[in-house]
Amino acid sequence: MNKKELSSEYKQTIQPMGIYQIKNLSNGKIFIGSSKDLPGIINRNKFQLKNGLHRNKTMQSDFIEVGADNFTFEILDQLQPKEDKKVDYTEELHMLEEMWLEKMQPYNENGYNPRSC
Repeated sequence: MNKKELSSEYKQTIQPMGIYQIKNLSNGKIFIGSSKDLPGIINRNKFQLKNGLHRNKTMQSDFIEVGADNFTFEILDQLQPKEDKKVDYTEELHMLEEMWLEKMQPYNENGYNPRSC
């Protein structure tokens, strides 16, 4: 396979999707998020934190203060893809994320998620 075929095949492959958590081991604070590409979003968060580019300034500040070794990245829950590759999982992911946010309450002193109205 050439590079173009590999790229096309990758784009058609459904990536693991679901809910992820970033945890600060030094203070127990967590961030909960969702994505249609869990490996991609975890890599993006790691890259942004390591390079001082993360949009969550509180988490970024803590990351700089305590270091990468005090943060973990894990998958909490996954959605199983359907047979139809054209299914939009946006609403299902949103509902699953809301469930985890309700369960974990990652706000204020417990975490890095902003409280939504």
